[in-house]
Amino acid sequence: MIDVADLRRSYQAGGLDEKEMPEHPMDLFEKWLLQAIDSKLYDPNGVVVSTVDENNTPYSRMVLLKNYTKDELVFYTNLGSRKAQHLKNNPKICMLFPWYMLERQVMFIGEAQRQSTIEDLKYFHSRPRGSQIGAWASHQSHLISARGILESKFLEIKEKFKNGEIPLPSFWGGYKVKFTKVEFWQGRENRLHDRFIYEKEDGLWLPPKRLAP
Repeated sequence: MIDVADLRRSYQAGGLDEKEMPEHPMDLFEKWLLQAIDSKLYDPNGVVVSTVDENNTPYSRMVLLKNYTKDELVFYTNLGSRKAQHLKNNPKICMLFPWYMLERQVMFIGEAQRQSTIEDLKYFHSRPRGSQIGAWASHQSHLISARGILESKFLEIKEKFKNGEIPLPSFWGGYKVKFTKVEFWQGRENRLHDRFIYEKEDGLWLPPKRLAP
């Protein structure tokens, strides 16, 4: 067994100051996202999505952020997937951007809702053709006996649509996450990290509050 108790490092990349916190959380999020992109991080738009099932058992997985506004985050998935079934029964969701190489994390808490078919269609046809075929080939989260089945299905779909546009699968689409809480975490020395939380009340963002690390 690997001893992980002593795996640690000192966080010294920077800090957060109350005077520098913007009124709207997305202003800081966008600044950090641009810095993550400029830093050449792998998948800077990768975000951990957490949902709960009917027994309140939590599940987490990584997806890619594909759009955002001042009020919502957007990601796409198979509508028969585990996460989609969870959200159908309980729309509450947590999304965490783990930018550890920059000693940062950003967490969003809110509720997810399905976006329109028109929005799904527009994004679906902007994807690489292989990704479009993959959406048809994989019944996400369902059991399969071998990888060969998945690869055979991919080739079958590729052949089927080889001469034309690939249609939008009825079982694939996007979610808009309307968030009401956003927490920023910046690593600091001696584990005295900076944490600030924004909360929305009556449609307005309250001034950010500092949290103990």
